[in-house]
Amino acid sequence: MAMNYALRPGTTQKLSPSGSSVASTAFGSQTEYVRVAADADVHIVFGGSPTATANDIFVPVDQPELFKVSPGEKIAVIGTANVSVTEMSS
Repeated sequence: MAMNYALRPGTTQKLSPSGSSVASTAFGSQTEYVRVAADADVHIVFGGSPTATANDIFVPVDQPELFKVSPGEKIAVIGTANVSVTEMSS
């Protein structure tokens, strides 16, 4: 069942790691949450200069997730997938 959290979508970044950690650009000044969706299983981590490992947050294929973040943070992803990261604000 789809949920509407009444959040405004903003910039979407597409990341395509191929087994190595790939980081996004910094989230915008109005970003409070990000929506992460992937077409294969991946691991993610957030931070100022993040590097993802297989020990970080697991995001399964076709299971979009929302995460609370801070403006200026980045996401790093590891796996072999196409990952969509959409910045969200209220």
